[in-house]
Amino acid sequence: MVGVGVAGFAMALAISLALTPLVKKFAIQIGAMDVPDHRKVHTRVMPRMGGLAIYAAFTVTILLFLPWLPDSFLSDHDENLIRGLLTGGTLIVLLGALDDRFQLNAKLKFLVQIAAACIVVFGFDIKINLVNIPFGSAMQPMGDWLSIPLTILWIVGVTNAINLIDGLDGLAAGVSGIAIGTILVMAALMGQSSVILLSTVLLGGVVGFLHFNFHPAKIFMGDSGSLFLGFALATLSMLGFKQITVVSFVTPILIIGVPLSDTFFAIVRRWVQKKPIFAPDKGHLHHRLQQLGFSHRKTVLIIYGIAAFFGACAIVQSVATSTGMGNWVTFIVICVLMFLLQIGAEVIGIVDKTKRPVIDFFNRLFLRQQTNTRSK
Repeated sequence: MVGVGVAGFAMALAISLALTPLVKKFAIQIGAMDVPDHRKVHTRVMPRMGGLAIYAAFTVTILLFLPWLPDSFLSDHDENLIRGLLTGGTLIVLLGALDDRFQLNAKLKFLVQIAAACIVVFGFDIKINLVNIPFGSAMQPMGDWLSIPLTILWIVGVTNAINLIDGLDGLAAGVSGIAIGTILVMAALMGQSSVILLSTVLLGGVVGFLHFNFHPAKIFMGDSGSLFLGFALATLSMLGFKQITVVSFVTPILIIGVPLSDTFFAIVRRWVQKKPIFAPDKGHLHHRLQQLGFSHRKTVLIIYGIAAFFGACAIVQSVATSTGMGNWVTFIVICVLMFLLQIGAEVIGIVDKTKRPVIDFFNRLFLRQQTNTRSK
């Protein structure tokens, strides 16, 4: 299995390295260019549509490998999800490529994303099946009335979460690569050979593109890349959890914790500021870090570190679940992460630059303790 994974990674890496410069020339020829404006960080016109190279590297490698795999290598569930990923992913890439060139309407993009998610759910019968009661042993089938919308929400939500963090050179590609690497480690620990293959191939495509995308970037991935990576991560995370439960579902959430938390804070920030939820702004995590004085490269590396921390938490939680301690470990991990996220959000001002309720609370406790100590 190790040999297959290495070969898949190497092939996807080579294809991505070879195709990205060609995609760059193609984007320039058809006018798929990213023009700077008041919201964007870059200061010069850049070609986008680089996601086509990632998609092609992944798809070509998988299609070449599938005929040579043993019959027992993939289960029926795995085969269905791979077909759903390739079919829905193709639709997503076409949507992203058209948006990179013509700047499509947001509502149209959202409807096509739902259609791609429906392909996975209805076309290939991939959905969240089971629900459990935390700290109990009860496990009940989830009705279609809940499992279908929940699965569609998960796919569409993750697809857009990756898209929203695509604001700096190498950011979305690197964070996605860390998430894919996390899935790869977990798959190796669980012996999920099919997930190992898909993860290594997708990681190879991302690493090859990142060679041209890290600061200073020569090409942007555009929506064709960020939407495809989000869609692939959403479906790939479900591949390793064939019977997804409330506890185990925390793991894929942790894997993509950076884009999901940034999306969550963006929604809260716009709600607090009484702005439309989908209104663009410059309050995202990478914007705030740069406003605090960090350079472009340091900002990206800091977010890489945060993504790696989330990935490590996901691995710990997954291992704990397999040993029967998943409920308590999940509870502790969630509590610690929620506290750290709140503190971090207040420090960098990702929601509001002036209101810091938790930090102010601890400051008052500290001052009160000092006052009591002096009075004694």
